Amino acid sequence: MAAELLHHGTTPTLPAATVRTSVSVPLRFPDGYATTATVSTFADLADGREHLLLGLGDWQGALRRAALGGTAPLVRPHSECLTGDVFGSERCDCGPQLREAVERITETGGFLLYLRQEGRGIGLYAKLDAYALQDAGLDTYEANTALGRGEDERDYTAAAQMLLAVGADRIRLLSNNPDKAIQLEDLGIVVTERVPTGVHLTDANARYLTAKRDHTSHTLSL
Repeated sequence: MAAELLHHGTTPTLPAATVRTSVSVPLRFPDGYATTATVSTFADLADGREHLLLGLGDWQGALRRAALGGTAPLVRPHSECLTGDVFGSERCDCGPQLREAVERITETGGFLLYLRQEGRGIGLYAKLDAYALQDAGLDTYEANTALGRGEDERDYTAAAQMLLAVGADRIRLLSNNPDKAIQLEDLGIVVTERVPTGVHLTDANARYLTAKRDHTSHTLSL
């Protein structure tokens, strides 16, 4: 069940980001599902990376309803995963979560943030180094720290900037990861509801999902 979150902190002062370009992009997934996204780029993001915001469904209406005190738009911050999103790797659940999120957000109106922070922020090559350590017996978090990196180096400051730039200061968060909600709320985004994604379990990712559930309290029923 989705868990309601209360936000009582003061809003920090973030450097303002602005929308740089917005274009309409038709999307079609390998299973045939199709929709259209308004894809926005940004100037002055805190980390200087090229993150994208995809407005899906009636996102304008969702913002209007939220401004009047209604239901907040559904938002998923999705971390880039080349192996899962593009090549269909079953070592993680990233590709199926991306596909699920696009459809669910399109149905209700909201945003998908495509964040350029591969491998929980450690980068693509380091992620594959971590895979090799996982094959030797470490879990996904142990592998990162064995490489001298943090368990999860992702920072959601740019995500908060992007949301504020389009007027989405209240959101329903589509994620199983409690850290996303904590960071966004600390950055001034009111998370009115946490909405879990589905569980995309395979033989290849069972150990990975178990570690996320047991180590960082992801909302996963395996």
